[in-house]
Amino acid sequence: MPFLGQDWRSPGQSWVKTDEGWKKTSTDDTNNNVSDESFCKVEEECYKENLLLALSYDMATKKRKKDQINNTKVPYFHREKWIYVHKGSTKERHGYCTLGEAFNRLDFCSAINDTRRFNYVVRLLELIAKSQLPSLSGVAQKNYMNILERVVQKVLDDQQNVRPIKELLQSLYLSLCVLVQDMGKSVLVGNINIWVHRMENILQWQQQLDNIQINRPTSKGMTLTDLPASLQLTIMQRLSDGKDLVSLGQVSSELGVLAEDRLLWKRLCQHHFTDRQIRRRLMVSENGHLEWKKMYFKLCRCYPRREQYSDTLHFCTHCHILFWKDTNHPCTANNPESCTLPISPQGFINLFRF
Repeated sequence: MPFLGQDWRSPGQSWVKTDEGWKKTSTDDTNNNVSDESFCKVEEECYKENLLLALSYDMATKKRKKDQINNTKVPYFHREKWIYVHKGSTKERHGYCTLGEAFNRLDFCSAINDTRRFNYVVRLLELIAKSQLPSLSGVAQKNYMNILERVVQKVLDDQQNVRPIKELLQSLYLSLCVLVQDMGKSVLVGNINIWVHRMENILQWQQQLDNIQINRPTSKGMTLTDLPASLQLTIMQRLSDGKDLVSLGQVSSELGVLAEDRLLWKRLCQHHFTDRQIRRRLMVSENGHLEWKKMYFKLCRCYPRREQYSDTLHFCTHCHILFWKDTNHPCTANNPESCTLPISPQGFINLFRF
């Protein structure tokens, strides 16, 4: 088809092909080409030199940042108090939020140092170790091990919560024993030697927890054994884990007698399990009494216990934001509290199942 419109080039101008592309020149510029060529060459050489220096500086900066993040001795932790959970692609945003991304971005490192959130994070680590570790990305798997190292170090320093961490390390080690055998099948990210080294660290942590020596408090004030039996029993009723109750009964013979109280174990069974579940697992002694203690541990093997945490993650159904309870997330609802739901550790994992 012929070009019917006006010529788009102005009269007296021509286009010359150069190394940088097509350039427009006029008749007035032809006389100055000789002097301009030498000046352009010098300017071009200076430009290239500055460009190379800038590129080398940017590459060095990116390398230092990458080494800082990937350095195992100085791990990098995100400190975000809330994240937006998007479950599908839209015109404004492509992709979706995964479990590994949420685990990387949320501030779990600071949550470890918070007594209210410690048990919540430990339970989440345990659930991930049992079934969700292969679904994490390589960065998330590395971040998982770094957070676990922080947890173990805190337990060694504070000498508290030793038993749950032992159970967590045991579950993780058993899972890794199975997953390492399937290396190369998109199960674990990284070289097998890295995971063997991490398994050796887990065994070392277990040995350190086994050799931990609980220091006796230096204060000479009143202790639990100095309280009346009624107060001791009231304190025992506040315990929600039967294993903690058994451990407390091993402190002294007096506490051991109180730890065998049938009413104490009955309340513990009724707290964690429904009446229908209890009726299915009835155990009667020779005297015709219900063995509530034996029923509790049998029920624990058959049904999940009721989980109770001082502080949990919350999810806003209006703006789809996952946040910690004491964090003010940018909610646009008129009544933000009405659209906020507490998220259990299992609920956190279920939130990213698409």
